[in-house]
Amino acid sequence: MRKVTLVAYDEQWPDLFETESSMLQITIGKVISRIHHIGSTSVPGLAAKPVIDILMEVVSLNELDNLNAAMERAGYTAWGENGIQNRRYFTKGEDQRSHQVHAFALGDVQIVKHLAFRDYLIKNKKVAEQYAEIKRVALLASESDNHRYSAFKADFIEHHLRLALMGQAR
Repeated sequence: MRKVTLVAYDEQWPDLFETESSMLQITIGKVISRIHHIGSTSVPGLAAKPVIDILMEVVSLNELDNLNAAMERAGYTAWGENGIQNRRYFTKGEDQRSHQVHAFALGDVQIVKHLAFRDYLIKNKKVAEQYAEIKRVALLASESDNHRYSAFKADFIEHHLRLALMGQAR
């Protein structure tokens, strides 16, 4: 079982995202509309699991599914929806995961949610600091179990995602 590890923000994370984004464009670019850096590694100063989260907006999930072998050659494992409807999820690095890709078709509401939460944390430093503390407590309470860690953070994320989405509607 993968254990959760939190580390201080690393200034190299944006560069690691850019490098991986370029590689993905070369590998499967014909289905990609846009690529975004999401998750805690995309928020300057925020402690995070040292895993680069990538959000891909794709023209078609079926076309992306046809490129699973190309993703595997690039070091990724395809997990299908993996618990989120209409998502395609890929991981790189097995137990020492380095990247994860969340792919959705253009216009999917999950794209809006991921980007809104990221932007909200970037704009609201105090909330980002609270989130870092929640993550530290979650890490201890979950005994590094990834599922329990995620569950522990869920209420905080849901509350602040609602606020982020309300802010977009203004």
